[in-house]
Formats: sequence, C-alpha cells, structure tokens
Amino acid sequence: MASNNTVRYSDKDLSEFKTLIHEKIEKAQHDLELIKSAYMNDGNNGTDDTSPTFKAFDEGSAVMSKESNSQLAIRQEKFIRDLKNALIRIENKSYGVCRVTGKLINKKRLELVPHATLSIEAKNLQ
Repeated sequence: MASNNTVRYSDKDLSEFKTLIHEKIEKAQHDLELIKSAYMNDGNNGTDDTSPTFKAFDEGSAVMSKESNSQLAIRQEKFIRDLKNALIRIENKSYGVCRVTGKLINKKRLELVPHATLSIEAKNLQ
C-alpha cells in the first residue's frame, strides 16, 4: 500500500496513458517513415501530377526542403524518444508527476502532451 504522501496516478489511469502513448508512438513512427522517405526521395515520386505552381515551388525549394525534412526527422525522433521515456515513467509509476513541484500534472495536459514532465505551473516559472 502506497503511503499517503506518495502522489501518483492510479494504475487504471497509468494504463490509459500507456495506451495513448503507444498509439502516439505508432503514429509518430509512421510519420517519421514518411519524412524519411520524402527525404530520401530523389524525385521519382515527384510533383509532376500536381499544379504548376507547386511544381515550381517544389523545384525551387528542393535543398531547403531536404534541410527542413532532416530537421523534422530529428524532431520526430526526439518526440518518439520522449514518448518512450514516458512509458518508462509509467512502468516505475512516476508518470504524470511534475519534476519541479512534485504535484500531479493536469490530466488534460498529459492527454495533449503525454511526454510532459512539467506542470503548467512549473513551465510558467521557467
């Protein structure tokens, strides 16, 4: 039995968050694959069938889009890593506890940002 001063989400809540995070990881990995395939793409899956405006834009921004795709991929990989870390916190039952205030992070916030480690209160202090 947990002592009274231990603040944490119930196992039922943790289980719901775990499901949510697994879904987010799956989607994020799918998105990462799309980003990577767009990045690796050498034009064989080009914009020939799209409007001329977009084609011109596309040709003019090929280098820029390669850079932004690699930035997107890096951000996506970090997102996936953060989500996986959240799963670890679920396993050790520290998930959803603000690392600054030690209070529970609002459930709505966790539903929107499941890898959050700071409450809004702590985030505003930064």
